[in-house]
Amino acid sequence: MNDWQSGSSGDQLEDKVVDMVKRMKDGKGPPPKALLLFLLLALLVFGISGSFYKVDTEETGVVLRFGHFSGFAEPGLHFKLPLGIDRVYLVPTGRVLKEEFGFRTVSPGVRSSYTKRGLEEESLTLTGDLNVSDVEWIVQYQVADPHKFLFRVKDPRQTIRDISEAVVRRVVGNSNVTEVLTTERALLAGAIEKDLQSILNEYDIGVRIVTVKFQDVNPPDPVKAAFNEVNEAEQQKESLIFQAREQYNREVPKARGVARSRILQAEGYAVERINQAKVETSRFTALLGEYRKAPEVTRKRLYLETLEEILPRLEEIYVMDDAGTGALPLLPLRTERKGESK
Repeated sequence: MNDWQSGSSGDQLEDKVVDMVKRMKDGKGPPPKALLLFLLLALLVFGISGSFYKVDTEETGVVLRFGHFSGFAEPGLHFKLPLGIDRVYLVPTGRVLKEEFGFRTVSPGVRSSYTKRGLEEESLTLTGDLNVSDVEWIVQYQVADPHKFLFRVKDPRQTIRDISEAVVRRVVGNSNVTEVLTTERALLAGAIEKDLQSILNEYDIGVRIVTVKFQDVNPPDPVKAAFNEVNEAEQQKESLIFQAREQYNREVPKARGVARSRILQAEGYAVERINQAKVETSRFTALLGEYRKAPEVTRKRLYLETLEEILPRLEEIYVMDDAGTGALPLLPLRTERKGESK
């Protein structure tokens, strides 16, 4: 049995009485009257003290009568048959039990202290890409069925440790060192917890796994410096990737917006030119109709309208007579008027 599995104090008294009877047979015991008195007193004390036992709030008592399972005892004070007829084993079903691998807790508390002395081999694990990692983990579990926990296997605690170590080494051995040390630790712990519970269910020892957690995962000391450099390079790589993605998310939408704006401007310009062409076409068609009705008049009107549009743009104007004797100077009346207006 484990340290926390115990019977009643009456069992110890019974052993003392048996030992005294043996001594009496060897001629080393007390006289018969004193022995009889002592035996009566011992039986009385044994009967009283061995008939009551207490179960704490976080425990469940497993009662055996003549070596066979009789029932469970809930927390509180209980009566049992003395003289070894009933035996009670207390199992901490209300507590979460913990098994540590690769380290041990020296002093629990607010500032717990741990040690790895002598446990180096326990934590070294080979990964799938033939690298060695230093894996420390814990397994937390509760006793769901105290009767199965006590009597299904000889040493349930060691059985849980052996199965846990086998499952961890198998799962880690199917993963590469990067997944174990950095990215996939939570997923691997979940897979270990699921597989461990499945195997324990097949053993049917009445245990429920609460959680499996990697306490600490590091490369072995001889290669720790090199691994830290690789890890820093990986982090820098991820940082640059994130920066590039940020730049991409900022520039690409901006370029798409500019492209869309240019497309809309081009489409607007195309619509404007088409409408202007349609207006010019309508104007030319109307003008052609008028020209066909009166060609001479229309020609003169077009000539005059063109001069009205062109002449205001000229700086100087010269009028030549038909004989070509000379240029007729004109006063710069337009320029003077502009100057007067200023």
